[in-house]
Amino acid sequence: MSKIDTRPLAERMRAQSLDEYIGQSHILGEGKPLRRALEAGSVHSMVLWGPPGTGKTTLARLLAKLCELQFEQLSAVLAGVKEVRAITEAARKRQQLDGTATLLFIDEVHRFNKAQQDAFLPSIEDGTILFVGATTENPSFALNNALLSRARTYVLKSLAAADVMGLLKRAVNDSRGLADRQLTISLTQLEQLAAAADGDARRALNYLEIAADLADDSGKVADLDTVLAGGAMRRFDNHGDAFYDQISALHKSVRGSSPDGALYWLHRMLDGGCDPRYIARRVVRMASEEVGNADPRALALANDAAIAFERLGSPEGELALSQAVAYLACAPKSNAVYSAHNSARQAVAMSGSLEVPMHLRNAPTKLMKSLDYGEGYRYAHDEPNAYAAGATYLPAELQGNSFYQPVERGLEIKLAEKLRRLKALDDKAS
Repeated sequence: MSKIDTRPLAERMRAQSLDEYIGQSHILGEGKPLRRALEAGSVHSMVLWGPPGTGKTTLARLLAKLCELQFEQLSAVLAGVKEVRAITEAARKRQQLDGTATLLFIDEVHRFNKAQQDAFLPSIEDGTILFVGATTENPSFALNNALLSRARTYVLKSLAAADVMGLLKRAVNDSRGLADRQLTISLTQLEQLAAAADGDARRALNYLEIAADLADDSGKVADLDTVLAGGAMRRFDNHGDAFYDQISALHKSVRGSSPDGALYWLHRMLDGGCDPRYIARRVVRMASEEVGNADPRALALANDAAIAFERLGSPEGELALSQAVAYLACAPKSNAVYSAHNSARQAVAMSGSLEVPMHLRNAPTKLMKSLDYGEGYRYAHDEPNAYAAGATYLPAELQGNSFYQPVERGLEIKLAEKLRRLKALDDKAS
């Protein structure tokens, strides 16, 4: 009686050769440096950075197989310095005994702290181990510079739908997969599974395995409602790289006056599970930073959208967020207020505690009046056109600075015209 293979389908279908490996042609295509190194049986320590299900573990195993290295694997979620030292010591002995080199694969390497990451360095440096780390987090932030300097970083991309489809078809007919189940599943159903997997091979194979388990006695897959119950979330990883990339895309779409782009990225984030209140706060910020006084209504609309979401909740309140981002994207753009805000802050930081000019000081008491507080102040409403031409409002040391420079767009066209008129009056008065 043959032994039943109880491993998950994703594990059974793991690529055993470069020809079986799907995706990542940008690093493994013909003539690419990593492909040439693999075919020559000579590789280097590396960090594999990419979303889940893109082949990081499989690639590490292929590295070991093709280069005839002893494969050792640790998960940073479960292991610590003790386990790392045990493996590196065993690797040193193995190398001394028969010359076999060791590839140490660390999954989720970003979960190791600085001390744990530093534990690899001597063994990488002296060639005891070939280090391969896998991470879904940006190595620039998640890994030590000392470790990064000793390993080359390769970026793995989400798999294309066509690649996932090819994998699913192979799994249905492969002896390692579901060939013995004689599964009957339509091309349309496979396309549904591939789309729901969202570039994640492991997720796609898990879906297929569930579909096979729910097939009828003849092996026919009737429908995928149970398999895909609840729908599939697009990749988001809250507060990871995708999170910041997507909010950046939303912000830049608004700045670039693309309502379609802004709405798409808004709903990508909502679909991925982002807190709508976070988005609402960012949209209010965009109103000031990107539109400003070119259309002051933008800030009011953004704030109203945030309030509307609090009142209505999800999903009804999300319509107000859509209205706000669409309006902001279509509104005239000005970062004049944002630039003035930064310039004024910088002036304050650089100029120290400058005194308030005497004519701008309040004088509620006789003593303060006797000290000339408020002396020379001109009440603008008593002046022609309600403007005290030639009056100054900055400390003497900062006279001549102009923080706010309206642009020639939207309402700021009118504001710029007014400021030019007032400057002309100032020049005439002086």
